[in-house]
Amino acid sequence: MTSPGTAPDLADRVLGGWLGRIAGNMLGKPVEQGEVWTRARIDRYLRRADALPLTDYLPEPPADADDLPPLRPEWRECVRGRVDGSCRDDDVDYAILGLHLLETYGFGFSTEQVGDLWLLRLPYLQTFTAERAAYRNLANGRRPPLTATYDNPYQEWIGALIRADVHGWTRPGAPREAASLARRDAVLSHTGNGVYGAMWAAALISAAFTAPTVGHAVETALGVVPASSRLARAVRRVVSLHDTGLSWEDTLSTVSEETAGLHWIHVVPNAAVLTAGLLYGDGDFTRTIALTVRGGLDTDSNGATAGSVAGVLGGARNIPPQWTGPLRDTVRSAVFGFDGVSISELAERTLRLARTEA
Repeated sequence: MTSPGTAPDLADRVLGGWLGRIAGNMLGKPVEQGEVWTRARIDRYLRRADALPLTDYLPEPPADADDLPPLRPEWRECVRGRVDGSCRDDDVDYAILGLHLLETYGFGFSTEQVGDLWLLRLPYLQTFTAERAAYRNLANGRRPPLTATYDNPYQEWIGALIRADVHGWTRPGAPREAASLARRDAVLSHTGNGVYGAMWAAALISAAFTAPTVGHAVETALGVVPASSRLARAVRRVVSLHDTGLSWEDTLSTVSEETAGLHWIHVVPNAAVLTAGLLYGDGDFTRTIALTVRGGLDTDSNGATAGSVAGVLGGARNIPPQWTGPLRDTVRSAVFGFDGVSISELAERTLRLARTEA
């Protein structure tokens, strides 16, 4: 938690959001394959590498890891001792693209303009699941809302949620405004809980600027989505289990049983893992992203959002240096015109938008 006398200002919180998102994404990327890298296997890996508790980027594969699944091919750029700037990932690309969207069209942007910017700035082969389906529909001349519904079986997966951060960063302390912006972005590619996930994440990040605790931010964010939605029910379930004093492990085991059958990239079980990481992390940056990634499923996306929330809550000054130093203030990105941009520049540009119409 932020200690008295070190409360971060708006600029430090915005920078914390960017740094947290990138660091959390990098932490989770090597084990991003939820059907094989289960919670039990991630912890077995960490024990073999003598890396529990997890307080730094994932270690290199231990010598006796032959019985564990292979890490993602990008692992060499993401493990401790090898990180040299951020590696490219869609979880960061969409934050950059969202910033460019607001700089180009302002807060009155339309869903159609989101699609136009994708076609201009984002390579098709760097999109996945619902975003790729929407991109294909755009290229074939379809317009929203058909871009989200035509030949798209991924409408309630996590893609829209990972695009939501910039709407929270630029509407600090205004969660309903942030959720409204995120919804306008999300409906290009998602429906139902997929859209609710984006609204919830944007509101969560916005609320983190002013909330006294991460629990307050989670409760505030629940107010922007339908209470009867599966997403809201899953988040509330984690909150209730946490409040009874159940352990993090038992909470995740319970919720995992209750969401069984949903794909590991579906937004509902991932929102539950993310909520557990936030609540049991209790504002501590390292503990938050470590628990979130150890929770499994879409580890890089969840780690990124958890890092964004914790980074905003405590500010950049309270993120331990083992997470930020190796990033070297540099971002790799597939978004045209942004590869190699500095994290501090992205934060400064975001801050200018956060002060617009404030």
